[in-house]
Amino acid sequence: MATRSDGKLNRLQQELPDGLLADAGWLEAHGYSSALRSQYVRAGWLESPARRVYRRSRTPLTWQQVVVSLQTLLELPLAVGGRTALEQLGYAHYLSAEMQEVHLYGPKRVPTWMGDLPLEVTFHWHNSLRLFPGDADAPPEPSPVIVSAAGMHLPIRYSSKERAVLELLDELPDRESFHQVDALMEGLSDLSPRRLQTLLESCASVKVKRLFLFFADRHRHTWRSRLDVSRVDLGSGKRVLAKGGKLDPTYQITVPSDLGGQ
Repeated sequence: MATRSDGKLNRLQQELPDGLLADAGWLEAHGYSSALRSQYVRAGWLESPARRVYRRSRTPLTWQQVVVSLQTLLELPLAVGGRTALEQLGYAHYLSAEMQEVHLYGPKRVPTWMGDLPLEVTFHWHNSLRLFPGDADAPPEPSPVIVSAAGMHLPIRYSSKERAVLELLDELPDRESFHQVDALMEGLSDLSPRRLQTLLESCASVKVKRLFLFFADRHRHTWRSRLDVSRVDLGSGKRVLAKGGKLDPTYQITVPSDLGGQ
């Protein structure tokens, strides 16, 4: 029995990279019963940072390890997106404020135990199908940000910067600032017009599309002239997005007075 148990422990060390998280369901599916998990925790071979969640490590847990665990071990179709993706891809200086939230986008909800993890950041899940019902963008690309785990180098999947900008705009005006987005858009001179065209045609939010084109016109980047707006459904009617703001006559949205409008 001891030999069999030792064999399972050795297999666990191969299957569960050091530092990553596995929930009870994953371990059960791999042959580790509740009793065996409890035994491993008592022996110090596993730690349980939250109920029914386990990892092989005594080092502090990071949000990156949590995300890699979701994407790689639990195989959830999630990408780090919106504000978090832009911060991690090098645009944090435009968005300011210390990072306190991690925004995840995907068609399936994240596990509820994520809210119980001992981390300083809060995870926010967004249903990606609400903005992109057909998920038109290319699959999330691994970013240059790599998480090391037991000698393995695991990339985190992020939304492309083109998609992340649209995800960020969806948070206006309630949870993001017009002026921070304006500063961000001023610095985005290297977006892909091909990818933007696909995203704008497939995006389900009229508000997001109008805001994006408003900022794109305002900053006159080279890629703007290569977008075919006639193929983008911008809906009809006015949208009040900034209380006390002014109406932009082109896109029929109210924006802060110092950003334009009339």
